Amino acid sequence: MVSVVRDLPSRGDVDAPLHRDESSVGTPAAGTHYIANSYKDAGTDNIVTVVLADYRGFDTFGETVVVFAAGIACLLILRGRRES
Repeated sequence: MVSVVRDLPSRGDVDAPLHRDESSVGTPAAGTHYIANSYKDAGTDNIVTVVLADYRGFDTFGETVVVFAAGIACLLILRGRRES
């Protein structure tokens, strides 16, 4: 993971591939890049899967950890309320 993060462009880099694509009206658009390159980047036909698993992998993992922790917290709270 560290070796991949080192190769990422700087945050806000205007020369990053993501910012070079344009929408149909000529403005920079990330969606255009995702649609055009999702199969080439990941080899998966489903664009939603590519965006969630490949492009936003760190974010999706973080959300999963938060939901898991919330579920464990709820189980512990409900388990503690059991009356003998």
